[in-house]
Amino acid sequence: MANLQHYDTGMKARPSWEIWERPLHAPRPSAAGGLVVASSHAACPERAVAEIAAAIEGRALAGGVIFCSSTYPRDTLAAAIGAHLGHIPLAGCTSAGEITGRGYDADSLLFMGFPAEGFTFRVLHVSDIDSFDPEDARRQVRHLAANARHEARVLGENASQVALFLVDGLSHREELLTMTVQDALGDIPLIGGSSGDGLLFSETGVLCDGAFRSGTAAIIMLTSARPMQVHSECFYEPGPAKMVVTAADPERRIVHEINAAPAADEYRRLAGAPGAELDTAFFAAHPPMVRAGGVYHVRAIQTANPDGSLTFYGAVDRGIVLSVGEPVDRIARTEAFFARLRAEFGEVDHVLGFDCVLNRIDAETRQITRAISDIYAANRVTGFNTYGEQFRAAHLNQTFSCLVIGR
Repeated sequence: MANLQHYDTGMKARPSWEIWERPLHAPRPSAAGGLVVASSHAACPERAVAEIAAAIEGRALAGGVIFCSSTYPRDTLAAAIGAHLGHIPLAGCTSAGEITGRGYDADSLLFMGFPAEGFTFRVLHVSDIDSFDPEDARRQVRHLAANARHEARVLGENASQVALFLVDGLSHREELLTMTVQDALGDIPLIGGSSGDGLLFSETGVLCDGAFRSGTAAIIMLTSARPMQVHSECFYEPGPAKMVVTAADPERRIVHEINAAPAADEYRRLAGAPGAELDTAFFAAHPPMVRAGGVYHVRAIQTANPDGSLTFYGAVDRGIVLSVGEPVDRIARTEAFFARLRAEFGEVDHVLGFDCVLNRIDAETRQITRAISDIYAANRVTGFNTYGEQFRAAHLNQTFSCLVIGR
């Protein structure tokens, strides 16, 4: 591949770690030139990727991220990406919806490219997270971070660094991976999202070795002369109703009993709708929340099972105390978030957003999708809807987490 180097760690045991990087050139980069952001709604994968390639228009890119609708045939799409964009270091994943220049979007292909004159871009893959070894991971991530710190010195005193994290959203390994990677990164912040496949919950994919693969994660080390910040916002507050998990299968994220009663029935009762249908819209409107580190976080429910149990997006265990969440004014809070961001951060090039799919569903239920989309578009948000978000050392649910990139 032109202008790329492939470094193999030589490890025989799984998981397999691979690093892709663009060499750092001696001239000091400038921050001139905006990010390359493009999307396509072409149903044909070849045409969609060709439209992305045309939008790049010969710009020299340090690397790029790509998010795709689960409706695309993955093998065909991966082949087209290799043919048209194979000269660019890439990372990406399948989505549960996209966020493009028009806000919430669907059935699309989204690309964000980082100009070589202002960024360096390294990708570390783990290709079998079921066999994830935390010690091997720490060693590899520390190596990646050490190289990135060297690059930061070349870029200047004010260089900023962040690690983007993409992971199989059905792996049930996000908590361990996120904590391990952030621990190895030290003071470099981590931000990312769990891949999706619409609302099928069948098979998600992370782009690795020219294919969309399950059981895979990608860590992208981004270094820039531009300012970069990570943020996370939640649109729910804990209500008075409390739930104690009294029977659970932590490995499978399944809760069998709440308050010593069948989980689904008790959750319905505490949410104030004992006869309601438990569907994704209901879960989005009444998210369970857990207090950790003095802050409440959503522990979102993925599905209700025939036996009356509930499957969660995040870790749950016996003894955990949950509150039923209640929504705040999301439009007002989102507008306030971006106003605060502009006041503190200054001029923004783009915001790379990782927005939980349940936020999108709740917006549809409350009929505020257009308003939220307009806010995202006005604030240059692009990204995807996730099965969970990673913010620093935490795997979260039902947040809007993001990377803000300055001019």
